[in-house]
Amino acid sequence: MTASGRLALAEPLDGADVPVAEVVTTTRREEARTVMATVAALRDVGVPVRDIAVVARDMDQYEEPLYRAAIQYGIAPVFWVQLRVTQTRPYALIESVCDVLGAEEVSREVLCRPLEHRWCPPSETSPSSSWPLDSQTVQRLMQELPDEPRTLEAWRDDLATTQERDDCLMTYITWLTDCPEPTPTVVTDRLLSVVDRYEELGLPVTKARDCPALIETERDARAIIRVKTLIQQLRYKYADRLDEGSLDQSWSSVAELSQLIATQRPGRREHSNAHAVDVFEANDIWLLDIPYVIAVGLIDGEWPAQPESVVPPELQEEILRGEGRTGALAPRTAWTTGRDRDQFGDTVQAAGDGLVVTRHTESTSGDERRPSPLLDQLNTTVVPADERRQLVSPSRDLPDAVEAMLNEEETYAK
Repeated sequence: MTASGRLALAEPLDGADVPVAEVVTTTRREEARTVMATVAALRDVGVPVRDIAVVARDMDQYEEPLYRAAIQYGIAPVFWVQLRVTQTRPYALIESVCDVLGAEEVSREVLCRPLEHRWCPPSETSPSSSWPLDSQTVQRLMQELPDEPRTLEAWRDDLATTQERDDCLMTYITWLTDCPEPTPTVVTDRLLSVVDRYEELGLPVTKARDCPALIETERDARAIIRVKTLIQQLRYKYADRLDEGSLDQSWSSVAELSQLIATQRPGRREHSNAHAVDVFEANDIWLLDIPYVIAVGLIDGEWPAQPESVVPPELQEEILRGEGRTGALAPRTAWTTGRDRDQFGDTVQAAGDGLVVTRHTESTSGDERRPSPLLDQLNTTVVPADERRQLVSPSRDLPDAVEAMLNEEETYAK
């Protein structure tokens, strides 16, 4: 891997294709008030509220102040319901499949993990009545297998020569060993087929064991939808990373990238409301097309967040640069701010007519909050302080930089 390939995740973003206004406030609460005042002012001049979206990298810091500010301006905010997809069975299923396919040698515990998560073969491979295997059967099969880790081919050969082999286990291992090299198309087709069969055969198991309210069934069904979307995202981002040279073509790389895409808190709106403004987390803005996007919290340390790792930053940098003996080591994308950069790029690209970015300059304890380095990638027009005050005043006048984003059909209402 070349040095440029190793640092590909730090390359500049493509510039915005729409005007960008930057609004600076002192505190986070002032920032939230300014955001909702902007939504209200856009609505006043004729912009449909469904043509406006607010985007935050992490809702934890912004949900409460945005909600308070929205009520102050008579706006009904709809925060996307959060689903911790990485803690669901459908996600655990595709993750465990990638772990098995990506390992050189597999222990019996890792080998059987997809079966524990209700892996089922393609419909033409085995009768549906045999699948998914129940947990007791999986545990029995695992205990009957040898302790020593081995390659998938070795597992298959061992089972093929065993007189009392289990046909279901043989079907599963044959599916694994027949899996082609992980090209973007293969990854998508294989993982989608796994999730489709889970939806067909695994979801009914959840429903049969669920309470009358079907809470777990609903959660499982939502997770299936989210994981299918994730796999489609994975196809394009995996292809991009292969072209950049920042990832090797392997199932372990697929597993690593899926972790980056599947944040802990993706979700979807539960209740559609044509009179409400959508407030998204940045991981949910991918491929959306919204005329006016307001991105909040462009603060260094929050967007992008500070990466965490037990590896010292100096060693991370050497490995990423590929210099000297560290050039033989594989870097981890989690060491960079690539995920936050990608989500900010998705936010920028989602804006069809105009983008407003906001930030605050002081923490609750009075410490300085510096602007996000991601702002350096944009050519912004900073809103003057007096125009911001007019925006949050009873007159609710749009700043000139935001008003310039409006099209002719919207300006007549002012």
